[in-house]
Amino acid sequence: MDHGFLGMDGRVVIVSGAAGGGIGTTVTETVARAGATVIAVSRSRENLDTHIGPLVRGGLPVVPIAADAATDEGIEAVLECAGRADGDLYGLVNVAGGAAPADWMPWTRVTRESWRALLAQNLETMFFMSRAVAGELRSRGRPGSIVSISSISGMNTAPFHIGYGTAKAALVAATRTMAVELALHGIRVNAIAPGVTATPASRTYVEEDPARDRRAIAMGRRARPEEQAGPILFLLSDLSSYITGQTILVDGGLNLKWSWLDSDNTSLFLKDESFRAEITRF
Repeated sequence: MDHGFLGMDGRVVIVSGAAGGGIGTTVTETVARAGATVIAVSRSRENLDTHIGPLVRGGLPVVPIAADAATDEGIEAVLECAGRADGDLYGLVNVAGGAAPADWMPWTRVTRESWRALLAQNLETMFFMSRAVAGELRSRGRPGSIVSISSISGMNTAPFHIGYGTAKAALVAATRTMAVELALHGIRVNAIAPGVTATPASRTYVEEDPARDRRAIAMGRRARPEEQAGPILFLLSDLSSYITGQTILVDGGLNLKWSWLDSDNTSLFLKDESFRAEITRF
């Protein structure tokens, strides 16, 4: 299939958080198949070997790099790698983020350490990686596109998950401001806000339950990673050349029903009742 209309040929795109086997890995494959050279970034060499290695061996233009995008040294290493790649730096996808089960709790139990860690993981990493890529694009007088992953938790409420929800909401606000400041330089900044998506990370607390999914989600099922990768590719590509500062909800209509909270205001997607009891303990 000819993907030339996307405008990705000859472009280099960095994917931060590429090797988790979920959205980041799928984005890496999707963007590479669209014609771009992808710099696949992960802190874990093992994850790169497991999830990105097959893409490289399959002949896709993917360059794996083990680097910590949460540090200046890691960001510098990523930009150096992008500078050596075949093509011109154009895009960035900020996938790195998330939260551990231990981060779920009433807001009255949140510690400074947990709060700061969630903001660093989900907001700070995105901000400083974006700043570095935007700076590189501006220094070369090149246009570009930055796409970050927020969450439905950042667009509405996030009961018993306030740190994560706040960080993702702040990401949306940062996206809008960055978009304004970079618009005249030809650099677009957007985000997507996924709903519940079937990934290795989500499987730690979400089990298969089709009846629940039909109750909670307008489309009746959870998203597949490729259904998040598609909108991200759209926002990277020339198809969205007049879109900036936007956050697109990609949730199958979960926000339209907003029925995913149980009678105790915890998520219907939490599979472990002992976990549910623990996070609601004030």
